Amino acid sequence: MEYNFSAIEKKWQAQWKRDHAYRVSNESSKPKFYVLDMFPYPSGSGLHVGHPLGYIASDIYSRFKRLKGFNVLHPMGYDAFGLPAEQYAIEHGVHPAVSTAENISAFREQLDNIGFCFDWDREVRTSDPSYYKWTQWIFLQLFNSYYNRLTQKAEPIAQLVALFEKEGNIKHVCPGDYAIRFSATEWNNYTHKQQQDILMNYRLAFCGYGEVNWCEVLGTVLANDEVINGVSERGGHPVVKKKLRQWYLRITEYADRLLDGLQTIDFSEAMKEMQTNWIGKSSGAEISFQVEATDGRNGLHLHVYTTRPDTIFGVDFMVVAPEHELIERITSEEQKETVEAYIAYVKSRSERERQAEKKITGAFTGAYALNPFDGRKIPVWISEYVLAGYGTGAIMAVPCGDERDYKFAKHFNIPITNIIGDAYNGEEANATKDAKLENSGFLNGMVMRDAMDVVIDKLEDMGIGKRKVNYKMRDAAFSRQRYWGEPFPIQWKNGVAVALSETELPLELPAVDHYSPGPEGEGPLANIPEWVARELETNTMPGYAGSSWYFLRYMDPHNQNAFCDRKASDYWNQVDLYIGGTEHAVGHLLYSRLWTKVLCDLGHIGFDEPFRKLLNQGMIQGSSRFVYRIRGTHQYVSAGLIDRYEVDKLHVDVNIVDGVELDTKAFKQWKPDFADAEFILEDGKYICGVEVEKMSKSKFNTVNPNTLVEKFGADTFRMYEMFLGPVEQSKPWDTKGIEGVHRFIKKLWRLFFDEQKGKQWNEEKATAAELKVLHRTIKKIEDDTERFSFNTAVSTFMICVNELSDLKCHKREVLESLLIMLTPYAPHIAEELWHQLGNTSSVLDAAYPKYNASFTAESEKEYPVSINGRVRTNISISLDATEEQVKEIVLGNEMVQKWIEDKPLKKLIFVKGKMINVVI
Repeated sequence: MEYNFSAIEKKWQAQWKRDHAYRVSNESSKPKFYVLDMFPYPSGSGLHVGHPLGYIASDIYSRFKRLKGFNVLHPMGYDAFGLPAEQYAIEHGVHPAVSTAENISAFREQLDNIGFCFDWDREVRTSDPSYYKWTQWIFLQLFNSYYNRLTQKAEPIAQLVALFEKEGNIKHVCPGDYAIRFSATEWNNYTHKQQQDILMNYRLAFCGYGEVNWCEVLGTVLANDEVINGVSERGGHPVVKKKLRQWYLRITEYADRLLDGLQTIDFSEAMKEMQTNWIGKSSGAEISFQVEATDGRNGLHLHVYTTRPDTIFGVDFMVVAPEHELIERITSEEQKETVEAYIAYVKSRSERERQAEKKITGAFTGAYALNPFDGRKIPVWISEYVLAGYGTGAIMAVPCGDERDYKFAKHFNIPITNIIGDAYNGEEANATKDAKLENSGFLNGMVMRDAMDVVIDKLEDMGIGKRKVNYKMRDAAFSRQRYWGEPFPIQWKNGVAVALSETELPLELPAVDHYSPGPEGEGPLANIPEWVARELETNTMPGYAGSSWYFLRYMDPHNQNAFCDRKASDYWNQVDLYIGGTEHAVGHLLYSRLWTKVLCDLGHIGFDEPFRKLLNQGMIQGSSRFVYRIRGTHQYVSAGLIDRYEVDKLHVDVNIVDGVELDTKAFKQWKPDFADAEFILEDGKYICGVEVEKMSKSKFNTVNPNTLVEKFGADTFRMYEMFLGPVEQSKPWDTKGIEGVHRFIKKLWRLFFDEQKGKQWNEEKATAAELKVLHRTIKKIEDDTERFSFNTAVSTFMICVNELSDLKCHKREVLESLLIMLTPYAPHIAEELWHQLGNTSSVLDAAYPKYNASFTAESEKEYPVSINGRVRTNISISLDATEEQVKEIVLGNEMVQKWIEDKPLKKLIFVKGKMINVVI
C-alpha cells in the first residue's frame, strides 16, 4: 500500500470538520489549557512559509496537551481593521470590507491545508460589527473611569464626581494637569462644560490635542514611519506638524502596576527588559529654575526633571523642547529669527528622526536661567533631541557628566565646568556617581551618590524642588485620521464629549466611496454630512484596539449580551501559552496588559494579567536567489563565472530554482523582459547566487505553503518547519531540505506497510530492545515538547524510526504508542495509520503513552578491554556479573586470547562500570 499523502490529508481534514473534532466546550471536568497565537492581518499577499512557524508550534503544543488530558482552547481569528488593510484596499481600488473578506478567505484556505486544530466555531474578526460593538463598549469603560491613586485601581468616574461635590480634589491630584486645584464649593459652582473639561484630565480614555504629520499635497495625515527627513515617503512631498484632536489612553497611571506585573508572568528576560525600558521608571527631583525674562518681567520658571540632582553646580546650559510653551516668552529679539527658523525645521521632523539623529542641532534663545544655589546665569537653548512629551520638556545639561551634553557643548563652544576633578579628562564625559564633588559649593568633598538626597532636601526646604518619580512612557495615542477602524462611540455637544448609551452600540462604520481626509486633516468620516450632522467623532480607533482584548472574546464569542460572560472568563482565565513575535513588545502586549488590568479593576474579569507565558518565535528568513546579467545585454552568466564580466545582480523567483540550479526555461517564461535570455553555463548548469534576507514579495524569495503541501504533504511541511531549528530563533528557509523529512515520513509508513507485500504490522509481543527504543522515545518527545524544543523532537522521531527499522519491529504494541506521540507533529498520517491498525476512535483523543523507566534501565555494560594498557576490544557484560564471572568471560574471549598468545596472566584489573585491564 502506497503512502498517498494528498488523499490521506484531504480525507482526514474533511472528517475532522464533519465531526467538529476541534470544537471546545466551556464545560469540562478536565483541567483547562488555553493556547493562543497572535492573530494575523489578512493582507492580500497571503501567507508565506515564514508565517505558519508560530502556528505550527502552537498547534503541536495544543494537540500534545489534549493527549495529556486537558480541555484545550486553541482559537483563531483576524486582526482585520487598521492601516495595512486600508492601504491594500486603496492600492487595489476596492472597499476594505470587500478586500478584507477576500483576503480572509485566502488565508483560511492556506491554514486549512496545513491541518491546524483551531476551533473555527470561535473565529473573530475585529472589523465585524458584532465584535467591535464590544471594543466600543470597553472604550466606554475606559472613558467612564479614572485611576484612583489611593486604591491603586480604576474606578467609575461617577464616584470621583461624588467626591468632588463633597471635598473637591484635595485628595485626588489631577493626572492630566497637576495645577488644577479646587474645593467642593468651586466644583459645584463650575459650569457643566468646566466640570467636563476637568474630568477629561482624569479619564482613562481622554481627548486632547496632539501633533500629527500633515501632508498638504497628499491631503492626508501620515504615520511617523511614512515621513523621511521632513517629506513624505510616497512622492517626497513636504510634511508639517499640525495639531488635531486626538484620543489617548492614560497608560502612565498604570506604569508601576505594569512593571510589578512583569514579576508574575513568564516572559523572556529580553521581553521584560524591553517593556521595563519603555516604561522607563526613574527617581530624581523636579527643580524650578527662575528665568530672566527678556521683556524684563520676573516670575517665569523653567521646570526640569533630573535623576542627577547632585550635579546641580555643573549645569552649564539648559535645553528645552522646541514645542515648549515658554519659548515665545523667553526668546530675545536678537534671537527671534534664528529660533523661529529652527522651530520650522524641527516641525518637519518626526519624533523618531529627532531621537535617532546623530547630527547636533540647536538654537540659543537669548534667555538665561539662574542656578538656585549660586545664582550663576545658565544659557537656555532649544534642540530637537528634547521632546515635549518626556518629563517636563526641559533638561539641565551637565557636559562633564553626560556624553550628549558634552558633544552639544563642544559643538556650540559652551564653556564646561568640571565638578568631578580627575574623573573628568576633558576629552569625554564621565557619568560616574562615585567621584568627589568639586566646584560645587556646600557639596564640595561629598561623594556624588551621597549628595543626591542632600540636594533634594535642600531644594524642598527652599520650596523650589521636590522628590519625584518619572516615567519615560507617555500616554498611548488612541485615534487615527483613517477610515478603516472602529468608530468612537462619542458625540461632541457644545465642545463636550458625550458617550453614546450602550443601547446605541455598535456604532457602525458608514460606507464611503473614497478615503480622503476631512477639510482640516480630520479622518474621512468628516466628509460624510450625516455623520457630521450627528456630531459624531470623526477619528477612528487604531489597529491595536480590537487586538487588545480579542483573547477574551474567544472565550465566549457568540454572547450578544456581554463581551465575555464572567463564568467563561473565570474558567479559561489567563492564556496559558501565547506565541508571537517580539515586534509587539511595547505595542500590543503593553496595551493588552493595560486593558486587562482595567477590566479586572472594574470587576468584569478576575485576573489582571492576560498572558501567563509568552513564547517568542523567531523569523524564517528568505534565502534569495540571484541571476547575473552581463551589463547592456540579454546574457546571463552563472555565479561561478561572474568575475569575468561586468554584471547586474537581479533577484529571481526562488520557486523556479532547484536548490541553486535555475530552471532556465521557466526563467524565460517568468517575465517578458527575460524571454530573449541567453545563458553562459558552468558544467551545463546555471548556478544562482544565494543570500539570506528578509522574506518579502519584492525579493521574490517567498514560498507559498500551498505549493509545498501539494508537493510533499502537510505533515512533511509541519515537521520540516520545526526541524529547521529552535522555534525561538530566526533561521533561513531552504526548500531543498524538506525532502529529507519527507523520506523520514515514508520510512515511518514502511513500518506499517510494504509497497509490494502490503500490511507489515503484527500482534507479537515486543522485545526488550524494542521496548527500550519506544520508552526512550516517549521520555525524550515528552520532555522536548514540554520545553518547546520541537526541532530536537523531530530528530528523536527520526532516530526512533531508524532504530525500529533496524530491529525490523512491526509490532502493534510499539507502533501504536509511536503514532500517539507523532499526532501533534504529523496528525494526518497518525490518524490514518491509527485506523489502519483497527482503532475506531480518533487518535486525537488517545491517551498519551506513559514512560516506564524499567524498560530503559541498562542491564549490561560494554567494557573497553585493555591488554597491558592498550585497548584491544570491547565486551558487553551483565552489570550483575561478579568479578570471577567477568574474569571467565574476558579470558574466554577470542580477541583477548589472540593478544595474550598463551603468555602467563600476571593480573586482571576490573573497575565495575568502567574498564577492564589484562596484565601479562
